[in-house]
Amino acid sequence: MRWKKDGTFQVLMVTSRETKRWIMPKGWTMNGKKPWVAAEIEALEEAGAVGYIGKDVLGIYTYKKKLDDGSSLKCEVDVYPMVVENLKRNWKERDERKRKWFSAKGAAKRVSEPELAKLLRSLMKKPAKQPVIREFLKAS
Repeated sequence: MRWKKDGTFQVLMVTSRETKRWIMPKGWTMNGKKPWVAAEIEALEEAGAVGYIGKDVLGIYTYKKKLDDGSSLKCEVDVYPMVVENLKRNWKERDERKRKWFSAKGAAKRVSEPELAKLLRSLMKKPAKQPVIREFLKAS
């Protein structure tokens, strides 16, 4: 997330590699890494985003991950807030994904997961007032 100089709040979204639908950067847990550190690594790899990551979960959503064999796996995603300070020009998955800033409302309209859309809509009004984000912004 970021706040533009005019105070406008935005959410950074990326396209998935295979279906090209809009998603938030996410990944699997990583051995030996705290979950928010893994989220920070995924944001860098998938979107080239560098910034400050919060240690408290902003929200949770579920989705069905399609596996190579055609089956699907229900996944639960913990969403950690990250204030993006910089977007790298060159990042690991730059040739596989697009990235774009959206308003919270615009992002909510573009995602397929109802729970994620609800989470994004919750950021439409005064996101800095939400307890997790407020505490995170105080600490950073």
